[in-house]
Amino acid sequence: MAATDGTEATRDQGEHMPPGKPMSMEQHMLDKGAQMMQSLKPIKHMNQHVCTFALYSHDLTRQIETHHFVTRSNQDFLQCAVYDSDESTARLIGVEYIISDKIFETLSPDEQKLWHSHAYEVKSGLWVNPRVPEMIMNLELQNIAKTYGKFWCTWQTDRGDKLPIGPPALMMSPQAVNMGMVKPDLVAKRDAKYNLSSDALKKSRMEIGEPEWINPQADYWKQHGKGFAIDVETTEMKKMAPSPGKST
Repeated sequence: MAATDGTEATRDQGEHMPPGKPMSMEQHMLDKGAQMMQSLKPIKHMNQHVCTFALYSHDLTRQIETHHFVTRSNQDFLQCAVYDSDESTARLIGVEYIISDKIFETLSPDEQKLWHSHAYEVKSGLWVNPRVPEMIMNLELQNIAKTYGKFWCTWQTDRGDKLPIGPPALMMSPQAVNMGMVKPDLVAKRDAKYNLSSDALKKSRMEIGEPEWINPQADYWKQHGKGFAIDVETTEMKKMAPSPGKST
């Protein structure tokens, strides 16, 4: 029988926390005081929570549930802090930038390769705003279906990393081909948590218009079967030029 006194939940949270001492009472008081005196304006402009899924560009078999906390700068640009859950103990695992198709078409072909499309993600019911009725989000979903995203994962928690280790990883969006299909158990677990049905959402979103053309440079792996990975290499540091009149 599952524990009902919070012990099980506390243990699970502890397993997901990075190494370090528990916060002291003094630290709690300091943080609370700072929170009362500072504006924290960027955080207050996060006005949407999106739950969806992402795949590692260099290994599409690795798939994760993601939670995007979204700030809209204007009608063509959004930026998202990405977490591994929506719990208070959630780990910040990356950042995604989202742009309209109009902005995407201004990018160089090499830059476009790093971005992914969102049409399938929306139309398939994978992209959801938890606890918000579909009718409220319909116009937003129509807009998102015509956007592209670039998502860098900085903390690969799915492989058990207790800290953000190594270089960032480029992430891809789900797609309607074998390598891009999200594992059913991941979807079922997410749907059960929020009491929703991705299949039902898919049917209700049939009328959402798809882009007339999705640039083939995006979702690059679909066309070429190749992903992208970052390696860290040692390089010579640039040296500051000496100030005028000073000897070296």
